[in-house]
Amino acid sequence: MQSSAATVDDYIKELAPDRQAAVKKIRAVIKKHLPKGFNEEMGYGMIGYVVPHTIYPAGYHSTPKLPLPFMNLASQKNFIALHHLGLYADNKLLDWFVNEYEQAGVGKLDMGKGCVRFKKLDKIPYELIGELIAKVTVDNWIKIYEEKIKR
Repeated sequence: MQSSAATVDDYIKELAPDRQAAVKKIRAVIKKHLPKGFNEEMGYGMIGYVVPHTIYPAGYHSTPKLPLPFMNLASQKNFIALHHLGLYADNKLLDWFVNEYEQAGVGKLDMGKGCVRFKKLDKIPYELIGELIAKVTVDNWIKIYEEKIKR
């Protein structure tokens, strides 16, 4: 489900009240822990966190006019999704996250390549999300992106 909302606030206003609360809380955690240099914006119909062209002028390899994507937050039909490209591209980060998620005691991890799905809104590991967000700086992300994704 992609939104056509022009702003993050408009996106959140479109959500059901329980989803609004959870997305607002995840967003607050992200913004608190997000390393300097990333920008928040709407992208791909989701809340996005990107490396702006002012820092990485080349942009996204498949669509250079777009900034370099890093992470998205979305409310889907049956879950809230955190699309974290660092989990997709960095096995060490992925291994850390999987282990820590298990230790968080919030249930079984539901995850695709870089997409963590939260189906039970009362089982979202907000503290762990904050730790994950803080682990990748803009410079780290650009290096990972250039080494492992951009070809």
